[in-house]
Amino acid sequence: MTRVRVAVDAMGGDHGPRVVVPGALRALPRLPAGTELVFLGDEARIRSALGAGTTAPVRVVHAPDAVSMDESPATAVRRKPDSSLARALDLVTRGEAEALLSAGSTGAVVAGALLALGRIGKLRPAIATLFPTDRSSCVLVDVGANADCKPLHLVQFAVMGAVYARIHLGLERPRVGLLNIGEEESKGNELAVAAHGMLRESGLHFVGNVEGRDVLAGRADVVVCDGFVGNVLLKFGESMLRFLTRQMREEVHRSFRAKMGAMLLRPAFRSLRSRIDYTEAGGAPLLGVQGTVVIAHGKSPERAIENAVVLAATLAANDLPGQIASLLQEVGAHLVQPGDAGRG
Repeated sequence: MTRVRVAVDAMGGDHGPRVVVPGALRALPRLPAGTELVFLGDEARIRSALGAGTTAPVRVVHAPDAVSMDESPATAVRRKPDSSLARALDLVTRGEAEALLSAGSTGAVVAGALLALGRIGKLRPAIATLFPTDRSSCVLVDVGANADCKPLHLVQFAVMGAVYARIHLGLERPRVGLLNIGEEESKGNELAVAAHGMLRESGLHFVGNVEGRDVLAGRADVVVCDGFVGNVLLKFGESMLRFLTRQMREEVHRSFRAKMGAMLLRPAFRSLRSRIDYTEAGGAPLLGVQGTVVIAHGKSPERAIENAVVLAATLAANDLPGQIASLLQEVGAHLVQPGDAGRG
């Protein structure tokens, strides 16, 4: 991994600097020497979170404003040029940082990145996340950036997801599947049927339609869907972890024998939780923009921020945007549709 500078939106998320700053610092031992963190936000609060006498390779850039979670994304980005998010994006735009991490408003991060960084060619940017599977993990894309899509956009998501899987999962030729209600080519709505035909001709390692039950089974390394469906699936998956945890605790406390069994199985439970807990993934990259942008969960604890910083640095060091542009050229010019660049 080459040296990178990660711009951290310290004001983003529900907890702000008191969690974001120490969480980001925890990532430094896992990164190459020379990696620098640039914290943006209220300088007094950031330095308080850093603590006196810190020797970590960090820089603080004061940003007097912040984008709240309930603001209109596009409006907030334009009207708050001195916000921590806007100034962090400015650092990436000017080449003073190679990656951006924010746990703030997803809509604001997406809108701001499109406005400040621009997109790769005429790609429709999308958000990707990791989903646990029987084998390891798969990339699910899109999970919220695009509620309404065209078939072309799903093919673009597949290209970007394949690059992410190549870098993050170490898969040279990841298997790409289209999320659908059946395996047959004719299944699904008009969007799915048209996208299936385009993916089949794309040159990617397309394995066809995958149903909801196939995602966790690991039938595909990259699962493609529109942002509406992807976000529902993501939020359902997160809620299932909490639901199963509550149910297991209730069952354990029903009898002494159950408590003894739970003690013996505690290492297995911890291992399972680490595989399905969103904090282990850290964040979700915004694919398709001219820069490396990682979005963390608004409720992220320190562990999630730590992993998100490592992810952002890793993707930047491996030139995520450059690899996406390269694979796009390999797949073919039919992925670039005249006039599409102007529509968000």
